[in-house]
Amino acid sequence: MAKPIKETPVLTGKDAVRFEKILERNKTRRATPEEIQRGKEAYELFGFDKIKY
Repeated sequence: MAKPIKETPVLTGKDAVRFEKILERNKTRRATPEEIQRGKEAYELFGFDKIKY
């Protein structure tokens, strides 16, 4: 029998502030061409381009 999934803890204090700053910064951030290329290479490496949906 599977174990029940634990409840996700709520971030508080410095962790919550840090998370909010990162979240706000990433809302408008665009991936660089290098990051896009790395993602494409990983996609092909793991064979996701071969899967028929």
